[in-house]
Amino acid sequence: MSSSASNVSDASTLTGWFKSSFSGGGQGECLEVSSTYESVPVRDSKAPHGPALVFSAGGWASFVAAVAEGRFDG
Repeated sequence: MSSSASNVSDASTLTGWFKSSFSGGGQGECLEVSSTYESVPVRDSKAPHGPALVFSAGGWASFVAAVAEGRFDG
């Protein structure tokens, strides 16, 4: 991965992107994640050539667990 430790300027240079099976509704409000790397890049599905934020595997796992537990529900 190039750019910096926290982002990649052109996410299309990375491979292995997938959307969550929970994505849907046709609103275009989806994130894509790549599990091909040691760290976890995340991009906006509407902007595949845009930037990707890069998280540590542990940081991403903590975020996903918090979402699953409802910690971000209004």
